[in-house]
Amino acid sequence: MANTLTKRVSLIELFYDLVFVYMVSQATGLIHHLHHGVINLTTLGIFFLVIIVFINSWMVQMVFTNRYGQSSWTNIVFSFIDMAIVLYMSNAFTATFDQNLATFFIAAGLLSLTLCLQYLITYFQVKKEVDKKIAAAFTRILGFRTVTLLIGGLFYNPFGISIALVGIIISWIAPGFTGKYTHQHPIIFSHILERLTALIIVMFGETIVGIASYFTQSSLSWPSILIFTVVVGLFFTYIVEFDHLIDEHRAKETGNLLIYLHYFILFGLSLVTVALKFISEPEANHIFAITFLYGGITLFYLGLAIANYYNKTHLKVNSVVKTIFVFSTLAGYLCSFKIYDFGWLTFVVAIVVLINAVTLVRFLTKRMN
Repeated sequence: MANTLTKRVSLIELFYDLVFVYMVSQATGLIHHLHHGVINLTTLGIFFLVIIVFINSWMVQMVFTNRYGQSSWTNIVFSFIDMAIVLYMSNAFTATFDQNLATFFIAAGLLSLTLCLQYLITYFQVKKEVDKKIAAAFTRILGFRTVTLLIGGLFYNPFGISIALVGIIISWIAPGFTGKYTHQHPIIFSHILERLTALIIVMFGETIVGIASYFTQSSLSWPSILIFTVVVGLFFTYIVEFDHLIDEHRAKETGNLLIYLHYFILFGLSLVTVALKFISEPEANHIFAITFLYGGITLFYLGLAIANYYNKTHLKVNSVVKTIFVFSTLAGYLCSFKIYDFGWLTFVVAIVVLINAVTLVRFLTKRMN
C-alpha cells in the first residue's frame, strides 16, 4: 500500500484533541482528594472506568480516521458532535456511583453510537471485502457497547451497572482480536504514532498543571526544582523512545500493541501527577503516597518497555538497560519507605528518574555511533 505510507494529521484532528485536554483534567481531578490518607477504592475504580471510556473512544476514532478518514463534511460533522458529547461527559461523573454516573453512561452510549454509525456508513461505502469485514467488526463492537451503556444509564441499578461495566471492558479488549482482518488493511504507522504522541503531550500538560503550585512565591524551593526534574526526566525518556528509538516507518501493522501499551503510559502519568502532590501533604498515608508514585513510574516504564517491540533493529533495548531501570526504580521505592522528609523524597525520585533517562540516552548514543 505504497500510496498510504504517510498521512498528515489534519487540523480537525488537532481541534478534536482539544476537548481531551479538559477531559484529562476532570478525570484526574477524581483522584486528587484523599480520604483518611488514601484514595477510596470506589473513587479509584471510577477513575479507571472513566479514563478507559474516554481514551478508548478517542482510540477508536483515531484508528477510523487513520484507515478511512477523509476531509468530508460527514466526518467533520461527526467530529464536532463527538466533541460536544465529550465535553458534556467530562462534567457528568463524580467520585461515587451516584445518579450522575447514569447520565455518564447515557452520554457515553451516544458517543459509542456516533462511532458505530461512522463504521456502518463506511461499510456501505467501501468496495473491498476486507474493509467491509473491518467495518462490520467495529460496528458490532461499538453497537454492543452502545446497547450496554444505554442499559446501564436507563436502568441504573446493580444489574444495569453490571451490564454497562461488562460492555465497557469487552468493547475495550475486543479490538485487539480483530487482527485477522486489520492485518489485511494495516494502519499508517507514522500517523498513529504522531496522534498518540500528541495525546501523551496533553497528559504531560496536566502533570505540569499539577505541579504548578510548587512554583509560587511562597512555595518555591529546591524540592520544587527536583519535582520539575522528575517530570522533565520522564518526558525526556518518553521522547527518546518514541522520537529516536522507534521505527516510525513500519509497515503492515495493526497498531493494536502500540495503542494498548499507551494505556500503561497514560495511567502511569495520571498516578504520578497526583502522587507528586500527595508526598507533600502531611495527611497523606506515607506508604500509600510512595506506592502510588512509584506505581505510576513503573506503569510508565512498562509502557516504554513494551514499545521496544517497535524499535529499529539496531536500537532494540538490551537487558542491561532494562536491568538498570528495574533495580533503580525498586531501590528508590524501598529507600523511600524510610524517608519522611519531603525534600529528600523528591531527591530520591529525581535521582531514580535521571539515572534511567541518562541510561537510555547513553544507550542511544552508543548505538548511533
